[in-house]
Amino acid sequence: MLLFSALAVLCLLPLLILAAEDYYKLLGLDRDADDRQIKKAYRTLSKKFHPDKNPNDETAQKKFVDIAEAYDVLIDADMRKVYNSHGHEGVKQRQGGGGQGGGHNPFDLFNSFFGGGGRFQHGQRKGQSMEVRVHVPLRNFYTGADHEFRIEKQGICDKCEGSGSEDGQRDTCHKCNGQGMVIQKQMLAPGIFQQMQMQCDVCGGKGSTVKHKCKVCGGARVVRVEEKYELAVEKGMPNGARVTYENEADESPDFVAGDLVVHLLQEEPKLASAEKDRMDGTFFRRKDHSLFWREVLSLREAWMGDWTRNLTHLDGHVVRLSRKRGQVVQPGAVEVVEGEGMPIWRHEDGPEYGNLHVEYVVVLPDQMESGQEKEFWTVWEKWRKKKGVDLRKDLGRPAHDEL
Repeated sequence: MLLFSALAVLCLLPLLILAAEDYYKLLGLDRDADDRQIKKAYRTLSKKFHPDKNPNDETAQKKFVDIAEAYDVLIDADMRKVYNSHGHEGVKQRQGGGGQGGGHNPFDLFNSFFGGGGRFQHGQRKGQSMEVRVHVPLRNFYTGADHEFRIEKQGICDKCEGSGSEDGQRDTCHKCNGQGMVIQKQMLAPGIFQQMQMQCDVCGGKGSTVKHKCKVCGGARVVRVEEKYELAVEKGMPNGARVTYENEADESPDFVAGDLVVHLLQEEPKLASAEKDRMDGTFFRRKDHSLFWREVLSLREAWMGDWTRNLTHLDGHVVRLSRKRGQVVQPGAVEVVEGEGMPIWRHEDGPEYGNLHVEYVVVLPDQMESGQEKEFWTVWEKWRKKKGVDLRKDLGRPAHDEL
């Protein structure tokens, strides 16, 4: 019986090894990812699956631990070589048959990246939020698009992992004994003293000092970094919409990073350089769900009709405007084309669109040729006499001798 159990375990062992999720896949990385990409992936995923953000979700909690384990292995050059060659079993043998990753507590690892004791606790000190403006063309608001933007912010030094020390060691400050604050006495008058609590000038309020400062951050523990973000612009999103990236503001070992707030704004329209990207819709004006367009007509078109215009919309489809012969368009007239406006954002009953408002502007000629003027006047007089039109009477204007 004992022999049978041992054989069963040996048979199942390869299956258990295969069942463990690939570290690169777990972090969403290619096998040639560099250290910066590995750290960025850990930052993003550890925040997403943190137990404090996913209470009572055992799957998320296990994911949080697995992500820390994957990071511990891949960020260590030697362990990564072992993993690439021999997989999970090779890593376990290298670690002596036990432990997760490099032996780091997942919360300690999280704390080294974000501060705050490794947890998102209520009332915990949180850094200030950052606000940025991202401008995208109207076309993105209409069709929806994935937009990439970059910002420069404060990040925890990757070299020293936020310790400020080249060797990772920090010593308790001899002046404040690790408190970060000192008490100073100031004499106000003979025999009268005032006690004041002040930040320790030796450790700068940190409670510890560094003998060998990190050569990258100079002991500051933080550096300026450029981060890239993906922004999903949804169809019909309002101009000025706010998109929040939790805990993506300036980082520090002393507090949890604040939020990055993106204000999504419409950029000024401009003529596209590529012919295929040129469209009338680029110069539409937007108000909520409605779009507005000005169409210019000549005097003949406004008076006589018999014309057709094709407007290329924001997604490339064509909206046709036309008048039959004899149909008059008054200057300033507005035509409403239903369903050709902006998509209604997150409409409950599926895709729904506002209206397109087309205002007609009639351009009169600066002057007329003599022959053209005579023909025009003759036609006008015949029509006026036939219809009995009296401009002064019809307009309610008094005659000159009545003024």
